[in-house]
Amino acid sequence: MTTINLSFPKPQKVFNRQIFDSLFDYDHFVEVWYGGASSGKSHGVVQKVVLKALGKWKHPRKVLWLRKVDRTIKDSIFTDVLDCLSTWRILPLCKVNKSDRTITLPNGATFLFKGMDDPEKIKSIKGLSDVVMEEASQFNQGDYTQLTLRLREPKHKKRQLFCMFNPVSKLNWTYKQWFDDGVVVDPKRVVIHQSTYKDNRFLDEDNIRTIENLKITNPAYYKIYTLGEFATLDKLVFPTFEKRRLNLATLRGLPSFFGLDFGYTNDETAFMHVKVDQERKIIYVVEEYAKHGMLNSDIAQIIKQMGYAKEIITADAAEPKSIDEIKRDGIYRIRPAKKGKDSIIQGLGFMQQYRIVVDDRCVKTIEELENYTYKKDRQSGEYTNEPVDAYNHEIDAIRYALSEINGMASPKATMMKNFYF
Repeated sequence: MTTINLSFPKPQKVFNRQIFDSLFDYDHFVEVWYGGASSGKSHGVVQKVVLKALGKWKHPRKVLWLRKVDRTIKDSIFTDVLDCLSTWRILPLCKVNKSDRTITLPNGATFLFKGMDDPEKIKSIKGLSDVVMEEASQFNQGDYTQLTLRLREPKHKKRQLFCMFNPVSKLNWTYKQWFDDGVVVDPKRVVIHQSTYKDNRFLDEDNIRTIENLKITNPAYYKIYTLGEFATLDKLVFPTFEKRRLNLATLRGLPSFFGLDFGYTNDETAFMHVKVDQERKIIYVVEEYAKHGMLNSDIAQIIKQMGYAKEIITADAAEPKSIDEIKRDGIYRIRPAKKGKDSIIQGLGFMQQYRIVVDDRCVKTIEELENYTYKKDRQSGEYTNEPVDAYNHEIDAIRYALSEINGMASPKATMMKNFYF
């Protein structure tokens, strides 16, 4: 066991003020860090927890770092922690197991990185000192409750649960847990930190301009991602849907449909797999893949890795070049969706005729369904039948997937007859 002595002669070059002021405050069982995009909250919590784990404790810390979906760990919180250790020049002294996603620090502290896809697996982890929930809004109330029960090892002092998230909809469990009218938060047990991009001194001008431009380009996102506030509930496009763990074996006889919506910097690329029970009028959202910054070659590779290279995939027709490049990379049955003046309204109207059931691991889809709203007419104050252009990437991909049965498939995309998973 090696003791690490860290010193930061110029902490202003290492920490944002909001995290520095609470860097050694371990008195609250729950720390809530929420706010706008690029506010530095996740980066700051990583710094705080790493520093805490490197401290002089009688028993080495055992920290569980979580995201809701396991496959998103590698490119998010696991990389963030490695970057922090590397920046502080501690990484060469650590034992890193990338296959198991575990890190052992020089002082014997252990970091575990898991997804909450299967909560039962988390129950088997004993002796935790701290838990970190990244993108906590993608979890659910049951997950949070279960994690508070995991933090019961008496040998660890100052046990803590850290929750980081963007505020999204007031339907989300995080709002109901800490912010809803009538909720009383015990200040001795819970501390809440709100932040915006203005709290992040390390942002460059391009990032600042992009975030501030949301006021003009996307007012729906502006409140959440720029101001760091919960969205006011509006008229939802899909006011009711069901989320639960789906058993694919029981859905095997239903046809599968695949849709792709392109994105890159501001919007994620969304690839969706849905099954449809036309007799009972049920759409099952069984799988999603969502990520920013994907090249077309990356998209093709992911589709292959997921095992869907031979399936018919209906993609956004606005990007014919992307469709051709993906086809060139071996996804030969990708096809454009049919676009038209009212194609969005028609596609949503078709979906609204069905009951929607979403696998609880499709966290981006759930977030969109809880936030996708109709526009209001500014003069009359009445709602239109046109949706706000926000929280719609996974939903758009679902619309494209359903083109095969809603009459909106392009002539080249009508090969989906009797296709089964």
